[in-house]
Amino acid sequence: MKQVFFVCALLIGVVTSAQTYNKFDSNGKRDGEWKKNFDNTDVLRYEGTFSNGEEIGVFKFYKNINGKALLTATREFKPNTKEAKVTFFASNGKVISEGRMRDKTYIGDWKYYHNNSTQLMTLEHYNTKGFLEGVRYIYYPQGQVAEKSLYEHGKLNGKAIGYAENGNVIKIHHYKMGALHGEAQFFDEAGELLVEGMYKNDQKNGVWKYYENGQLKEEKDFTAKSNNPYKRTN
Repeated sequence: MKQVFFVCALLIGVVTSAQTYNKFDSNGKRDGEWKKNFDNTDVLRYEGTFSNGEEIGVFKFYKNINGKALLTATREFKPNTKEAKVTFFASNGKVISEGRMRDKTYIGDWKYYHNNSTQLMTLEHYNTKGFLEGVRYIYYPQGQVAEKSLYEHGKLNGKAIGYAENGNVIKIHHYKMGALHGEAQFFDEAGELLVEGMYKNDQKNGVWKYYENGQLKEEKDFTAKSNNPYKRTN
């Protein structure tokens, strides 16, 4: 008799536990803990908690890898907003990138990391409309700055600088709302000038100068109406 009672109690517990997921409130909105599987499988696709139809707390999202659920992202929702802190993961559990989103729009600072390392690879900022805005940094695997550029409403705008691993500047570009426009210079890793010239609307313009061992070796005139596009000096 005691064994029958124990089995019944166990079954009731299992049923009750199953019924705590995927429920709706009196207004027909999702409420409480939810779990969903990939179609026609028992592999978990996501899990999280709803309140009055809105996501709250941390949601976890998975990939179906050979019939197993592998964590691919988390979203931690900020109360009373559509914003969430989002983290993406590699198959080994390492963080790939992290930042904030409003619905599907990237906002604020976002960080991206090098493969097989916790070292920051890219740091960028998105405005409230989801466009890149302000300074964007790219880093070498050892942490040195590789590139610094400026964005305005999603487009490169202003001075962009590239660096060698030793910290020396190796290139300088200027942009005007996404197009190369203005002075450009290229250097070797020792910091010696190699090439300099001007861009206009993404095209080389005017006289470009080429150097070797610190000496001017060649000039090329990219002016559209130039009758002498190549001029050599030795």
